[in-house]
Amino acid sequence: MATYRAPVDDMMFLFEKLRDNSHYNSLEKYKEVNPDLAKDILEQAAKLTENLILPLAKSGDEKPAKLENGVVRTPPGYKEAYKKFIEDGWVSLSCDPEYGGQGMPKTISSFFDEMLSAASLSFKLYSELSIGAYNCIHRHGDDSIKKKFLPNMVKGTWSGTMCLTEPVCGTDLGLLKTKAVEQSDGTYKVTGQKIFITSGDQDLTENIIHLVLARTPDAPSGTKGISLFLVPKVQVKEDGALGSRNGVSTNSIESKMGIRGSATCVLNFDNAVGHMIGPKNKGLSSMFTMMNLERIVVGLQGLGLSEIAYQNALNYSKERKQGKSNSSKTKNGADLIIDHADIRRSLLNMKSIIEGERALSFWLAQQTEVSLHHKDDKIKEEALDFVSLMTPVVKSLFSDMGMEITSEAMQIFGGYGYTKDQGIEQLYRDNRITPIYEGTNSVQAIDLVFRKLVNKDKDIIGRYVKLIETEIKKNKNQKNIKPLADKLDKYLKLTVDFTNWIKDKMKNSKDDVSAACNDYLKVLGLIALAYSWLKVLDVSYKELSKNKKFFEDKIKTANFFFNRVLPRIDSHYKSAISGSKYIMDFKFN
Repeated sequence: MATYRAPVDDMMFLFEKLRDNSHYNSLEKYKEVNPDLAKDILEQAAKLTENLILPLAKSGDEKPAKLENGVVRTPPGYKEAYKKFIEDGWVSLSCDPEYGGQGMPKTISSFFDEMLSAASLSFKLYSELSIGAYNCIHRHGDDSIKKKFLPNMVKGTWSGTMCLTEPVCGTDLGLLKTKAVEQSDGTYKVTGQKIFITSGDQDLTENIIHLVLARTPDAPSGTKGISLFLVPKVQVKEDGALGSRNGVSTNSIESKMGIRGSATCVLNFDNAVGHMIGPKNKGLSSMFTMMNLERIVVGLQGLGLSEIAYQNALNYSKERKQGKSNSSKTKNGADLIIDHADIRRSLLNMKSIIEGERALSFWLAQQTEVSLHHKDDKIKEEALDFVSLMTPVVKSLFSDMGMEITSEAMQIFGGYGYTKDQGIEQLYRDNRITPIYEGTNSVQAIDLVFRKLVNKDKDIIGRYVKLIETEIKKNKNQKNIKPLADKLDKYLKLTVDFTNWIKDKMKNSKDDVSAACNDYLKVLGLIALAYSWLKVLDVSYKELSKNKKFFEDKIKTANFFFNRVLPRIDSHYKSAISGSKYIMDFKFN
């Protein structure tokens, strides 16, 4: 079984030294969330994930969720762990105190998301969608709905889901067929089938609150005719008590490559009683509150799985002996594989990407809180623009890198990595869903380029570039950092050239643009990681004398990233600007 230690020290380094967003630091609601409180929460979270949650990864994979006589049974140990999980208040960590939450910022809860993802992604998914549904209802539900449903969701005694996909539509939700017919009492009868519903049913909670996209009979066609409905598995009386079973049933559970402990369900809605959330025919807009936050969380899933894969690969490389290294002093026998240059390259590749991703996600968490809670609307809007720009990048880059890193970890283990005993191949299988979840990574790249990059009203990418230019200028005055700042400057200029190329091609060759979207997303993602590393370097040199070992490690890891990872931008750029002719002109047999 894979082992795991939550990287609390690295998380606390970010919380203490990289909370550099003045707008975030001015938020009154988080004034009391100091490093001591953060450390206490993260240390408790580490104990939970390392001791209680981690063992569930193997049990969930070997004895997955199953459907018996219409009832979903979760894997062995899940019920007991979930009971402890909600008793200790972990579902409520970032929820509004008005409904029983602890009101912690995403600068803390995102670290917890990473830990849970690393320990057992399958177990995490039973509460993850609950938080997403909570956020959506909290933002768009009326007061009566919030008072009726949110307290139990915050406690974790009720869970939540997101029901979008149908047999006729995946990403193209304009094709969905589920119907919602209004009743005389203002409720709706919802009928249809939803597929690929994560945690669609389970035996952990008393009730499940489904957020369902559907059409009313008079709705216009396409995405403009979609409304959002809250449909509980068990109906809820006016006083909040549970009533009769609603018209929701589980048709089947998908048999999957990974995350086998999570019940991915086909759900049937048969005249199920539902309540409209948000304005009629604006359901997709309301649901995006949940979807966009989930996209960031999916990125954190990739980060968490990358971290545990790296830790196990590193530990194994310090124990396994094979061959002679070029600098070997061993007379008899073999050297540890960590002494081989290529193994070290692979480990540093993982480490430099993971730590850059964690710093980037921490920066994004600060922007997210500003976009939600700052008093100045202009500041909120600017932060929201940055969140909007980086959401597809974090979702796609972190999940794609998760595939690279879990694969590299398996390679370091060799044949043992391919067997089930070590738990490494499971990390690869579990992560494989993350590039697909919440809109495939190709869809994210298209969204980034066609909606975020080419925006008639706002130059979001231009403002992000200026942000990085300011950081580069500041660090070029520091002798030790200047060579790396120069490298980022070079690649940032290339990114601007790439951006201008796309904007020019958008006028008369959209196929060229479509063919370049994935490369552009990866380029912007690598730039964002380098920007994060530059911030880390600035702090590391200033703090070097206080903790030499820790900050030397940061400096050396950053050097690897700038010299061995950042140059990937060259190949992405050159590939993209070759255009689409050889793609679109090809005749498939």
